[in-house]
Amino acid sequence: MRPIWFVRALKFGILALVVIAGFGQAVLQLWNWLMPAIFGLPSLHFWQAVGLLALSRILVGGMRGGPHFAGHWRHRMAERMQMRPGDEEIEWFQRGLEQRYGRCGGKPAGQNKSDAPAPTGER
Repeated sequence: MRPIWFVRALKFGILALVVIAGFGQAVLQLWNWLMPAIFGLPSLHFWQAVGLLALSRILVGGMRGGPHFAGHWRHRMAERMQMRPGDEEIEWFQRGLEQRYGRCGGKPAGQNKSDAPAPTGER
């Protein structure tokens, strides 16, 4: 009898091949359907599509670590969400916004409303 880990590894390997083949075929079909017609690019072969898929994963998805990375990220974000600013910090931030932009998106603090022309009532 073979060890159970060998059977699990074999199942995982077959599943990985099926997933790679499926995504590779999807990239191949989409590329060959859209890119030559839209941009005039050449069509791809299957292994070129799989390579493009791997390249896009590296460039866009990054080479992250395993599941431990996600847990660390969640832990750090939970810590940051628990850190709330105090009343003094909120007031300091609001004063800075009012000095730069005025109240509620109006004129900056240095300009008075009396400087503005009076509305005429006509539209």
